[in-house]
Amino acid sequence: MFNFELNQLVESRVSDECGEVKGRAEYSTHENSYFVHYKAADGRAVSAWFDESDLKSVKAQMGSDGKKYL
Repeated sequence: MFNFELNQLVESRVSDECGEVKGRAEYSTHENSYFVHYKAADGRAVSAWFDESDLKSVKAQMGSDGKKYL
């Protein structure tokens, strides 16, 4: 069972960077992992895999333009 849904906004517990879940994987011998696309602290767009325990959910608001905002 996954703790986060696809397209859900999440935040890294380590770096406080926020992004959107683009993929996820489950393993028989390791915790679930999530492929997250986020804006790094230096402004670059980055995608990376994170373990489930390294992420927390973020509440977002939908703007009038249809985009999600923190």
